[in-house]
Amino acid sequence: MSPQGKKTFAMIDYEKCDPRQCDPENGKCPAVEACPHKVIKQLDGVFEQPMIFQDLCQGCWECIEACPLEAIHIKEIGS
Repeated sequence: MSPQGKKTFAMIDYEKCDPRQCDPENGKCPAVEACPHKVIKQLDGVFEQPMIFQDLCQGCWECIEACPLEAIHIKEIGS
């Protein structure tokens, strides 16, 4: 059995994340719009914090660049 490699994915810091600050009129998270793989979504609707489907994250980091609050960062797990 070979060791599993490292997995990196985007992760949201919910203490920093606030779609009301990013888009006061529409409440849309710019990181959701920026993800070409559509793995970050505002499931509970606009003005709500998004979530990332980490198992599906491709590591393109477009969401990190798009987040004006710097609430998204890279997380690495594994060995």
